[in-house]
Amino acid sequence: MFTKKPEKPEKLESEMSTFESQKPITKTTSKAVGGPAQPASSGPLSSPMPAQPPVGGMAPRPAMQPTPAYRADRMAPSIIGEDLTVTGNVLSKGEVQVDGQIQGDVHCSSLIVGEKAQITGGIVAEDVVVRGQVMGSIRGVRVTLQSSSHVEGDIFHQSLAIEQGAFFEGKSRRTEDPIASAPKLDMLQGQAAE
Repeated sequence: MFTKKPEKPEKLESEMSTFESQKPITKTTSKAVGGPAQPASSGPLSSPMPAQPPVGGMAPRPAMQPTPAYRADRMAPSIIGEDLTVTGNVLSKGEVQVDGQIQGDVHCSSLIVGEKAQITGGIVAEDVVVRGQVMGSIRGVRVTLQSSSHVEGDIFHQSLAIEQGAFFEGKSRRTEDPIASAPKLDMLQGQAAE
């Protein structure tokens, strides 16, 4: 039924020895913005390619380089857990996530108010996302009230987004620099020392 004879094993062995004598594949990377491909460095994050021939005739894929969870210029957020109540002002240069209760003012660069969180006091931050309860004024460049939020107080903002279902009782004032008119951190720290 079949008229063709299978190839001899000697021929396959000679092809393999020819393949093994070829140069190994060189790993290259390219810049994210563009530009020509350059050979990969042999630094601690790069792994050298094996000098073995590819299995099944396919070239091996380059190893993925690990990426840090946070960039070097970005700090991890400060988290106030559900079981924590803070009485006094909270000051941070970075991001703050509140899931507990704060009775005092909050000044930070970015604030996330969790669904079960309660803040009684003023908020000053560039980015404010509210999912929980806030009783006090909010001053932020970008303010978002999500559907589960309950806010009683005035909002001074450059950009305001209110989702359907959010509760908001107060005045909304658009201003070019809502943070500039807020009480300064130094004044708040001075009050805490008294």
